[in-house]
Amino acid sequence: MSRFLFVVPPLTGHVNPTASVGGELLARGHDVAWVGHPGTLRPLLPDNAVVFPAIDDVLEADIRAKRERWLALRGMAVLKFFWEEFLIPLGHAMVPGVADAVRLFAPDVIIADQQALAGPVVAGHAGLPWVTSASTSAELVNPLRTMPKVDAWVRDLLHDFAGGDIRFSDLLVLVYSSAALVGQEFGEEVAFVGPALTHRVERTDFPWRRLTGQRRVLVSLGTLNGPAGERFLGQTLEAVADLDVQVIMVAEPRPAPPNVLVLPSVPQLALMPHLDAVVTHGGHNTVCEALAHGLPLVVAPIRDDQPTVAAQVVAAGAGVRLTYSRARAAEIRSALESVLDEPEYAAAAELVRESFLAAGGAAAAADRLEKVVAG
Repeated sequence: MSRFLFVVPPLTGHVNPTASVGGELLARGHDVAWVGHPGTLRPLLPDNAVVFPAIDDVLEADIRAKRERWLALRGMAVLKFFWEEFLIPLGHAMVPGVADAVRLFAPDVIIADQQALAGPVVAGHAGLPWVTSASTSAELVNPLRTMPKVDAWVRDLLHDFAGGDIRFSDLLVLVYSSAALVGQEFGEEVAFVGPALTHRVERTDFPWRRLTGQRRVLVSLGTLNGPAGERFLGQTLEAVADLDVQVIMVAEPRPAPPNVLVLPSVPQLALMPHLDAVVTHGGHNTVCEALAHGLPLVVAPIRDDQPTVAAQVVAAGAGVRLTYSRARAAEIRSALESVLDEPEYAAAAELVRESFLAAGGAAAAADRLEKVVAG
């Protein structure tokens, strides 16, 4: 049996795929550990998971505060802040903890989330093979290719930090999507394994008895959405007030029509089989979880990888895209009625679901990781 170490940032959407793949490796008898922020990791992993600290609560709170400030930025300031104030400092901060985890756990291979730059750095120092866990497919298509000066600036930052571009492993890149959705082909090192959903732990309660016989829609904008998110949620409440649907909205408590159930969190994977559509900001996890259940989407991307993910959904014919900062109730209502009532959206979502099933999920990812160890 082999030893696998996952290096992850304190972001739920980046931990979830590794929880699934790690769970598959554990089921096969391998030794598996995670290194990152224990407070973020433990609720998402099995009770007996091995967790090493690389981020303490103070640093995690600082990261959350920085991401809140990031939401208020526009244009190139978003990218500059992301790299200079978040990604590179996080990499520096995690290096000592990741190095300690390598020393104590002695892994055969490191699987580093694409935003956990400390993983490849420590792997290089330790002479270990490393693999990328690509929690979003957006950067694979190099969104900076049309801005060569910006792309060169990012590469310079990475060279200063790590001596080279370590965004993706030359050995193996696990992508939790399918080539059919991404719309491009890549080299043999890029493995489209589809969403990794098995072995996931969800500890959030849900009032299942409150589900009605109506068609059901999940509305979720992720963990960070800022003032613009509040506006979008308000417009959504107005849009669905007299629709014959039941809406499950993930948000802090607020006045809502009788057909809307507002909850601060939900067991999203468990809820998916009970839904008919999803309204989202375009987070890669939520989009792929919805499509893995054949659910059409209304996508209102905010920033980061979300516009690219939204474009993938639209290109696949599986949803409607809205402008997050300007969408009004009538527009949201029209988009939601379209994905619910026009069968081509659900049919396209079903085709994506089939491509995900063919990709293999966590089992396919574990197969590829075992081959890395075997050489």
